[in-house]
Amino acid sequence: MVDKLFLFLKMSVREKIIFMSMYFYRLRTNVLYRHFCKRMGSRVNIIKPIKIIPECISFGNDVTILYHGRIEGITEYAGRRYNPNIVFEDEVKVQQNLHLTCAEEIIIGSNTAIAANVTITDINHRYEDVHIPPEKQPLETSKVMIGANCKIYNNTVILPGTNLGRHNIVGANSVVAGEFPDYCVIGGAPAKIIINYNFDTRTWEKVANR
Repeated sequence: MVDKLFLFLKMSVREKIIFMSMYFYRLRTNVLYRHFCKRMGSRVNIIKPIKIIPECISFGNDVTILYHGRIEGITEYAGRRYNPNIVFEDEVKVQQNLHLTCAEEIIIGSNTAIAANVTITDINHRYEDVHIPPEKQPLETSKVMIGANCKIYNNTVILPGTNLGRHNIVGANSVVAGEFPDYCVIGGAPAKIIINYNFDTRTWEKVANR
């Protein structure tokens, strides 16, 4: 405790303001959400969300979600009931403007970093009856799994049914759907594997995409 106080006193004024701000938001997160979440680990910071449905969410330890996130579990839509499950595992870091909607299950693995303006959803709006607007038709859902130790860059959209392996990097402005193995760099719209790591040769290798 004394060591922490000594480090605080050595900080610049700007560093002290940032530190106190983060401490405030951590305290605010505990007061507003801890008793409503499925689970909340220690040192969780949720900073000024636009919308959050804590009853659908489990947080691990050391999770940070920065400004203006929308994290929404859909429990009822177009006359149907859903049981959404959203999981942020340990040390997930999310930059501003996350848009996450879930009616089935979305899991974000530990130590994954998500940059600004990313969309993650397990929902599709069906369009079976052309006489009814898509927004008023039943949802089609498919689980999303993002593995541990991933880095997802700005403006990426992760679509229903995506299974992203561990240690993957997703390039900015990508549209991701489908399954991707571990240790890949992917990008594009639709996203494809650009390079992956070969443990036999201990090198990154380009992938020929058709």
